[in-house]
Amino acid sequence: MGNIDSFLHYLDLNKGYSANTVKSYQVDLTQFQEYLSENYPETDIQESTAPQVRSWIVNIMEYGVKPRSIRRKISSLQSFYNYLLNKGSIDLNPIEKLTVPKYTAKLPQYINTEDLKTLFDKIDFTDDFEGTRDRLILEMFYSTGIRLSELVSVKHSDVDVGYGTIKVTGKGSKQRIIPLIPALINTLKVYLEKKHQYFPYGRNDYLIVTNKGKEPYAKFIYRVVYKYLSLATTLDKKSPHVLRHTFATHMLNNGAELNSIKEFLGHANLSATQVYTHNTVEKLKKIYKRAHPKA
Repeated sequence: MGNIDSFLHYLDLNKGYSANTVKSYQVDLTQFQEYLSENYPETDIQESTAPQVRSWIVNIMEYGVKPRSIRRKISSLQSFYNYLLNKGSIDLNPIEKLTVPKYTAKLPQYINTEDLKTLFDKIDFTDDFEGTRDRLILEMFYSTGIRLSELVSVKHSDVDVGYGTIKVTGKGSKQRIIPLIPALINTLKVYLEKKHQYFPYGRNDYLIVTNKGKEPYAKFIYRVVYKYLSLATTLDKKSPHVLRHTFATHMLNNGAELNSIKEFLGHANLSATQVYTHNTVEKLKKIYKRAHPKA
């Protein structure tokens, strides 16, 4: 097993990283390895030097790769070389003191209150299984703030309708319990009845299923969300993550503590949650300019 493969194996089994995260590391390391093969054919990836890494960074910057993506790629290399260092395969991390390009984080987009009313009160969700399921998907994202990957993996055993909770498995296989609001519980009850009616023979373990009663997948749920958000909002992004951002922003705007939102979202640290405070500040600035006589 090569060094890259053993590192990816380590991330999967020892660190418990998600398949998508491991794939991102694989892509970054493979890209750098291919660059070395083309430009420094005598150098293997574990033998690379800081100037060679810097040369690769300059190369991908010239191709228009954004600073945020570059930071991720450098982070991937950093983790890989630290892994080799701990294994004793190398004596020095070649990018330990490499300067990382700065980037300006974009504020997360969220849906305003009027568009949400349109989404849940004015759009006609059909009364059959498909319409009920689609509404449940949208309510789950907005009412709990869970990720797309998390909703895909939710099973019947994770939902306790009596206690009004759902168990979610997030990044790094970390689990958290999220309370369900009454409106969502009602939609959930109707959905479960419809699901039993439409698929009485053989129950799928997954909470959300396709029109044929099969296991859900990310693109399927994404398409459902995109379809209905296209009817309700003019935002550029119409994804499940926008509903997650909307959940967090509306919670903060209505007085929820940042630490509580962090727990809901399953963030590892508070810095990841603090981005939502910027949306609140921007909202306050607009109100100030509109309302203050001297603004």
